[in-house]
Amino acid sequence: MNTRPERVLMTADAVGGVWTYALDLARALSARAVRTTLAVMGPPPTNAQRAAAESIVDLHEGAFALEWAPDPWADVESAGQWLLALERVVAPDVVHVNGFSHCALRFEAPVLMVAHSCVCTWWRACKREAAPSDWDRYRAAVRDGLAGADAIAAPTRAMLDAFLAEHDPARAHQRRARVIANAIDPTRYAPADAKEPLVLAAGRLWDEAKNVASLDAIAGDLPWDVVIAGSDVGPDGERVTFRGATSLGVLTPDEIASWMSRAAIYALPARYEPFGLSALEAALSGCALVLGDVPSLREIWGDAARYVDPDDPVALRIAIEGLIDAPTVRADLALRARRRALELARPDVMADSYLDLYSALLTRRARRAASCA
Repeated sequence: MNTRPERVLMTADAVGGVWTYALDLARALSARAVRTTLAVMGPPPTNAQRAAAESIVDLHEGAFALEWAPDPWADVESAGQWLLALERVVAPDVVHVNGFSHCALRFEAPVLMVAHSCVCTWWRACKREAAPSDWDRYRAAVRDGLAGADAIAAPTRAMLDAFLAEHDPARAHQRRARVIANAIDPTRYAPADAKEPLVLAAGRLWDEAKNVASLDAIAGDLPWDVVIAGSDVGPDGERVTFRGATSLGVLTPDEIASWMSRAAIYALPARYEPFGLSALEAALSGCALVLGDVPSLREIWGDAARYVDPDDPVALRIAIEGLIDAPTVRADLALRARRRALELARPDVMADSYLDLYSALLTRRARRAASCA
């Protein structure tokens, strides 16, 4: 029996890191003779995103609200019918869902759920309490997706454990869950010949998870300039005012890579970060990392970063000042971070891990079919 996949149907959105992850994975899968059909929902990709994707995947766009948007359920149902119709046309070997609710659909192919983040784990990390009853329908959709998925993956053990504890405390699915770290193309990032006295962060100022507002709050007390890349327009359309940092606005991938190559320190004092692609990009760019002390970032970076309590801006200031005042320590930390990043930034390893999981799903499906014959 052939248990090596040749075609994968993958869902994604063009909003954040899942888009980068999907293209890097699809590119590495293509090198292994596996073609990816990418079904993108939510806000449409930009023209630049479309151009980047066209040689890597077969791109299909659906203007459906994402499952974490306000009252998305009519769109989620319509998107499900669209995905089922797309599966009939594509005939994939595996359906790879970068989300939750659509794992409950009756696909012909086995279904992999990948938990990149979720509202309930975000809420518990950022608010220090369970998400309110407003999110009960979302919870039910995630539980239904868990029941329908043939396997589950997450980019860190911390994210996987938090996700299952939130939605599946009995751990009935633990036996078919795997940790597969995200990866990026390392050739896109490199240190400049000489680093500049800059502290860089990337994230929306209003995003409680990234917590860059705490960096902005202390920026005026630091001897170096602090620059923050990301939207300064909140979800209600109101522009957020910076107190001490300089806003770079929304940057292209090439622009953010340029800033990372120049900056000596990258700060991500996150309260919630299932993986943290921006930290990986910064480390590849030779930045010393100052990170929020959360389990996922500890898991990834070990002794290659400095950690601070996300709720303690004084500790954040002291950590950054300590690196500013100690160039030898800063250079050593940056070197350790880059070495660790080069271990992680292996799309080939990520693709091989997913191929192994896809093959396991196909093998399990074939054995079940043989036993029923």
